[in-house]
Parts: sequence; structure tokens; C-alpha cells
Amino acid sequence: MRRFSAALGILMFAGTALAAPDFAGMQILPYEPPKPAPAFALPDLQGKAVRLEDFRGKVVMLAFWATW
Repeated sequence: MRRFSAALGILMFAGTALAAPDFAGMQILPYEPPKPAPAFALPDLQGKAVRLEDFRGKVVMLAFWATW
């Protein structure tokens, strides 16, 4: 009986998961494409200016941190 009730509970849960979602309280916004990052330059460790646009088409990870 225990196995039957567990299986029945799973089937009942699966049936509710397949039900149509309720969007009444949700605000659906239109898709907005990402905006490009502003142009800027920062010095590298040798003091040479490195511009963001030098890396166009490549993945760039920026890590800004502070010591305070």
C-alpha cells in the first residue's frame, strides 16, 4: 500500500506540473537586446593603454576590486 500511495503521489505531482501555468499575476516584458559596453581604456601593468574595443569579438572578463 505504501508503494502505491507514493506512486499515486508522483503521478498527481506530474499531472499538476503539466497543467497550464497561471500568468495572471506576472508582468511579461518585451525582449530588449543587450546594450554595448561604453568605450573606455585602462592602463595595463606596463602602463600601456588597453582599449576595450581592441578585444571586439572576444570574450572579456573585467574584475574591478578595491583594497579598502
